[in-house]
Amino acid sequence: MYTRRIFPVLGVLKWTRRHIFLFIFLALIPVILFDVLGLKWLHVPWLPLGVLGTAVAFIVSFKNNASYDRLWEARKIWGGIVNASRSWTIMVKDFINNDHTVKARTEEEMQSIKRELIHRHVAWLTALRYQLRKDKPWEMHLKSKRSNQEFRTSKYRVCEDVEDLDGAIKPYLSEAEYKEVFAKGNQASQLLGIQSRRLKELMNQGLIEDFRHMEMMNMLVEFYALQGKSERIKNFPYPRQFATLNYMFVWIFILLIPYGIMEEFESFGDKILGLLQRHEERSSLMHIAQETIAKHFVWFSVPFSALISWVFHTMEVIGENTENPFEGGPNDVPITDMSRGIEIDIRQLIDDTDIPGPYVWPNDIVM
Repeated sequence: MYTRRIFPVLGVLKWTRRHIFLFIFLALIPVILFDVLGLKWLHVPWLPLGVLGTAVAFIVSFKNNASYDRLWEARKIWGGIVNASRSWTIMVKDFINNDHTVKARTEEEMQSIKRELIHRHVAWLTALRYQLRKDKPWEMHLKSKRSNQEFRTSKYRVCEDVEDLDGAIKPYLSEAEYKEVFAKGNQASQLLGIQSRRLKELMNQGLIEDFRHMEMMNMLVEFYALQGKSERIKNFPYPRQFATLNYMFVWIFILLIPYGIMEEFESFGDKILGLLQRHEERSSLMHIAQETIAKHFVWFSVPFSALISWVFHTMEVIGENTENPFEGGPNDVPITDMSRGIEIDIRQLIDDTDIPGPYVWPNDIVM
């Protein structure tokens, strides 16, 4: 997630520079054939091309809206995780006491139990974000494309790529729980299962009253629901038939656009020549320069073709890089930073010690 007020335009140009050179090259080919080799028939009528461009614009807009919806839904889900985590911590802090137990626990023992439950919740947050950062087949473009690789290497870091889940989660669990969690497939679900089992043990010991136990179980159900919503976005991609056809339509338009605007620029040059014929003085250097430009005005279609192609392609690529909000891209929901923020917040609520500090993110890209 970018935190600057203005998105860095120079960074976008650097990110798309290879395609810019490609668009200029694609625009040069028809102009050379049209103006140098004299193939004046080599053009496409503007009317059908304009209709195609309008259709492509609608398709790109639809994809970008859908990508934004997926991103915003993911952000709302993790906003729910933040709120639910605080509510869970308050319940752990206030619901667990000696009011209904036969054998009262000391203050140190009560604090140890509360710390255990909160640390296990932090372990759940850690396991969940690691699961959401795993690569899916439809997300591999982020690491396979050269421009994305360069940007990822030089501009930001993904903590889940640096440290394994084993090392990140081990400080929050006992040895027995650690082995139990990694003996199963979905570590996050297993941790919530262990939380439920532990709450039942505390209720049987009289440390949690029945009604309060039910409320805390409802919070675990809420965590399961939020985890499932996150997994729904992660495991179900933007429909590939829409994404593939959208990509094809954009490139068809990009390949045809130079052939469509050449004739328009040629006609505009002819109009300039007609106006220059009215000049009384035709031997001046200014008149000769203007006449030369007018005769070859079709060459101005090259930068305009490249510009139009760049706009359509960049919007398509932005949608592509936004549709997966957990893949580890610079436009993702910052689940790593949010997890650390939740950990700091809830551990301070129970007066825990050795609380880690917030992450420091380079280049204003928060992950």
